[in-house]
Amino acid sequence: MNMEQQWVELLKKETENLEVKIREFDEGTLDRKSYKGFSGGFGTYAQREPGQHMLRLRLPGGQLGTEQLKFLADVIAEYGIQKLKLTTCETIQLHNLLPAQVPELIRKAADAGIYCRGGGGDNPRNVMCSPLSGVQKQEMFDVLPYAKAATRYLLSITRDIHMPRKLKVAFSNGAEDTVHSAFRDMGFLAQEDGSFSLRIAGGLGANYKMGLLVEEHVEPSEVLYYIKAMVTTFCEHGNYENRAKARTRYLQETLGAEGLKSVYLENVKKAKAEGGLALHVESREVSKKGNGTISGPRIIAQKQEGLYAVEYHPIGGCLPAEKPGELYALLKDMPESECRIAAHGTIYVINLTAEEAKKVLTATEDGAKTEFESSVACIGASICQQGVRDSQRLLQAAVLAVREAGIPDGALPKICISGCPSSCSAHQAAAIGFQGAAKMVDQKPQSAFKLFLGGTDTLGSARFGEPDGTILETEIPAFLVEMGQAAAKKHLSWECWAREYPGELRAIVEKYA
Repeated sequence: MNMEQQWVELLKKETENLEVKIREFDEGTLDRKSYKGFSGGFGTYAQREPGQHMLRLRLPGGQLGTEQLKFLADVIAEYGIQKLKLTTCETIQLHNLLPAQVPELIRKAADAGIYCRGGGGDNPRNVMCSPLSGVQKQEMFDVLPYAKAATRYLLSITRDIHMPRKLKVAFSNGAEDTVHSAFRDMGFLAQEDGSFSLRIAGGLGANYKMGLLVEEHVEPSEVLYYIKAMVTTFCEHGNYENRAKARTRYLQETLGAEGLKSVYLENVKKAKAEGGLALHVESREVSKKGNGTISGPRIIAQKQEGLYAVEYHPIGGCLPAEKPGELYALLKDMPESECRIAAHGTIYVINLTAEEAKKVLTATEDGAKTEFESSVACIGASICQQGVRDSQRLLQAAVLAVREAGIPDGALPKICISGCPSSCSAHQAAAIGFQGAAKMVDQKPQSAFKLFLGGTDTLGSARFGEPDGTILETEIPAFLVEMGQAAAKKHLSWECWAREYPGELRAIVEKYA
């Protein structure tokens, strides 16, 4: 029995304990906090509405092959699942599940090569990588094999470590940085010389920080030593007393930048001395040959001549329940094709010929039509226990208002909406970001969102937006429409308009905020 088979058997055995905890919680003999502390380790949480649960799958690098698509299609049909959410950690959440369904789904997912262990709680989360890694033009090299190797290593140790909080690891291929390697707990950025630069202890949410550059040239074969050292550093110096200050970014304060770098690199040195984690990754080659040509706003030409990727962004990252089945029916007859989930709630279908791309385009016509419609929103307070505001409701209202106003594509940027300060949409790194809040009107608190302006996750120039007032939820669609109209009147993109006419932008912000 190999290691992965052992994981499957162990995970199935462990779900017996989960079944007991779910039953106790459902019966009211286990409180919500205690249940959450246990269930998170299996990637599942109770939702806000009693009797309903969610399950977060683990898909290393966002890779979703035909076997995994079939699993999704089958369980959606079998269990009547109607709500699926693409997450900003490049995976999928299944929502509105009955208590008894959760352990069954965990076991079935394991048989399909999907491990939910560590999907939540104080564990290493889904390892991310650039969604088009291996097929993207201008990339330095394919980083997906390293994301998968990191996943295997972290899964092998997750039961043996006790970290203060979660750990997020990301690999960027150097062509773009949608995975936010600049401000993750660990961010590996591919370099032209075949090495990685490495930043650590970054993060969003409260006290958001850019990652600290600790190494400019990490040999890819030594990646696991650096991950081991980060786990060690976090366990040695993380805050176990105060969960609000237990993320790695707080180490930049408690140890200081130079102190953290020194401690961390010493742990790297020790990990290398212990040995046993050197990687020997073979490059993956796409053998499929392309034919024909195609172009369009959702078509991306791959570095493999004659092959293409199709971009599909369901509004709000909410994947229609029938879509996995539709995509499986197509891709099972398209050799080497697969899906990749991106951190901004987009699915890329890769390794397609021109004729295959046409079929996938037709199957995904229900997605976003403009940059603004590709906006990101967390699942929101109607489902999430931590949520303050319903980010999905706001996004739907904003999309409708922008469509009705006839705002042209480009006159508004992609926005990011988080229902609470946790920044699950990465609103602090968006050109326009919103964070769930309240605003007093006639001495009564009203549903509102704090506005952030000026953030970007552009490779090499990442920066956080600045908070800029609070706007009533009901007024945000009008606020966005007015900005879009101002940019369109000048025949400019929103970014150019905001840069060239800051006075106009300021006047609109002050009108609403």
